Amino acid sequence: MKGLRALSARELDAGFLPMFLVMSVCLLATPATCHEERIDMTRGAPNPFICMRNSQSALAEWQGSHPDLTIKAWRCAAKASPSKDL
Repeated sequence: MKGLRALSARELDAGFLPMFLVMSVCLLATPATCHEERIDMTRGAPNPFICMRNSQSALAEWQGSHPDLTIKAWRCAAKASPSKDL
């Protein structure tokens, strides 16, 4: 992922996790055509609670810059967590 850097030992000790906002997005013109997108939330949301709290503004900003797509589902996930279907 672009912009992701290794966390320092201090950040890891403080509970910082590499977090992503994982979205299932579909084309407006063909709603059955979907794919996964990820937003790196590590800096602004270093744990799942803060990721969830900050997700609405990140989703709105992403949606505003991708008018041909719609967000069908989303979740916060740690970078190392196994992939799950949305």
